[in-house]
Amino acid sequence: MCNLYSITKAQDAIRQLFQIRQDRTGNLPPMPGIFPDQMAPVVRNHDGERELAMMRWGFPPPPNVNGPPVTNVRNVKSPYWRGWLKPQYRCLVPLTSFCEYEDTKPKKTPTWFALSEDRPLAAFAGIWRPWTGTRGTKAEPVEGEHLLYSFLTCEPNAEVKPIHPKAMPVILTSDEEFDAWLNAPVEEALNLQRPLPDGALQIVARGERKDAA
Repeated sequence: MCNLYSITKAQDAIRQLFQIRQDRTGNLPPMPGIFPDQMAPVVRNHDGERELAMMRWGFPPPPNVNGPPVTNVRNVKSPYWRGWLKPQYRCLVPLTSFCEYEDTKPKKTPTWFALSEDRPLAAFAGIWRPWTGTRGTKAEPVEGEHLLYSFLTCEPNAEVKPIHPKAMPVILTSDEEFDAWLNAPVEEALNLQRPLPDGALQIVARGERKDAA
């Protein structure tokens, strides 16, 4: 499961690629290491326009399930996720690279994947929701209303499978895919829950929990 990714391109590049009409993120610095429960920029439709907003990574788990926030969604047939797959709750999560941990000894090795060494922008196929409660850490709890996001996963492609054989995030790379994920009927949008073609990713860094390139 992907629990670490980066966005290192300039804010204006994000606005241009995703055709943002409203940017509510303020001054957005490079984010070389984004972890669960942290705030990060997300693209959603809002009042008929694409908006870039800050949201917190991780949905609450299903009722009667104890555990951390849910960062990755695989079983989209589950009743718990079905309501959040409607167009109004779909979003794009910008990224330049993502990390999976190779099962090495004595400890696992962070392994970073990107579309190329240049780390061009792409997007996870995400969902978002409003939620009221307490997030953050015990030392620094954040109470009140939150906007939360997660993103879909699928079977891994040839590059990811040797490192993480169970899954990879669903990554979108074209304007047509961005538009379909945000706006298409559910059945059509879920056709995008598929791995990138073999050869579309490469390993760009190893060993660090940030990808600052």
